[in-house]
Amino acid sequence: MQQIPEFMLIRSATTTDVPAVLPMVAKICALHESWDSAKYGFLTHPEQRYEQWLTRLANSERSIFLVSENEGQLVAFLVATVEREIPIYRLQEFAFIHDIWVEPEYRQKGIARQMVMLSVERFHQMGVKQIRLDTAAANEASRRLFASCGFRFSIIEMLIELSH
Repeated sequence: MQQIPEFMLIRSATTTDVPAVLPMVAKICALHESWDSAKYGFLTHPEQRYEQWLTRLANSERSIFLVSENEGQLVAFLVATVEREIPIYRLQEFAFIHDIWVEPEYRQKGIARQMVMLSVERFHQMGVKQIRLDTAAANEASRRLFASCGFRFSIIEMLIELSH
């Protein structure tokens, strides 16, 4: 893995970054849907449905919304939130990494790993005790990335489609 070039910047996103992130959201949604259209059966233009949510997260103290930029152009993003656990468990809340995307030409440079580790550090500073995420069954590269950051398997989701 190459080092992140010095000209690359990873920073907290602002509301003005949201329009530049939306095309990457469209790409991650299309990729997920190509892997499993039953699980990821998006409505049309799911990126438009992200716009208000990402704007809220950019202003939230309890969420993490990171972007990476190269010479002023956004090339990656990560979005994660703090969620409440159902009240039957000792753990009351956990962080959840919803999405991470790095544009293909910027992959294998350590950007995703650095964004994940920055998220881990920030959630730790917030006092969050656990971070969770889902990866698509087809996404072996993502599982390798998250394992290298200290994540482990905890559940395997299964799905059946019922016809009506």
